Amino acid sequence: MRILVALLAGSLFGSGLFVSGMTDTRKVQGWLDVFGDWDPTLAFVMGGAILPMILAWRLTEGRTPFAGGAFSPLPRPELDHRLITGSVLFGIGWGLAGLCPGPAVASVSYGGIGGLVFLGAMLAGMAAAPRASARLDRLAAS
Repeated sequence: MRILVALLAGSLFGSGLFVSGMTDTRKVQGWLDVFGDWDPTLAFVMGGAILPMILAWRLTEGRTPFAGGAFSPLPRPELDHRLITGSVLFGIGWGLAGLCPGPAVASVSYGGIGGLVFLGAMLAGMAAAPRASARLDRLAAS
C-alpha cells in the first residue's frame, strides 16, 4: 500500500511540475532574470506549494500517515553553515541549469542529452555530498 501511495503522489507531483512549467528551463531562468525579461509566473507555483505545506504541517501534528510510519518532524529553525552552503549550491545549480532535482527527474524522458547530463551530475553531487559535508563540518569545528 505504501508503494502505491508513493507512486500516486510522485505521479501527481511530476504532473504538477510539468503543467506548471517547472520542467521548462527557460521559464525557470526567466523567473531568476529579475533585471532582464522577468517571468513572475513561478511565484504562483511557489505560493501554490508553500501555502498548502504550511497547512499540512499544522494538520499532521499528533497524527500518523495513512500508509504507516511517522511524519517527519518540523525542520529546525536555525541557520547553520550546512543550510547556507546547501542553499547557495542549490541556487547556483538552479540558476545555471534551470532545473532542480524534482524537475530534472521529471524531464529525463524528454530533456535530451542535456537532461541526462544534468541528472548524472546531480547524482554525482548527491554521492559526493556526505564526504563534502563531513569535511565542512570539520572545518567549521576548527
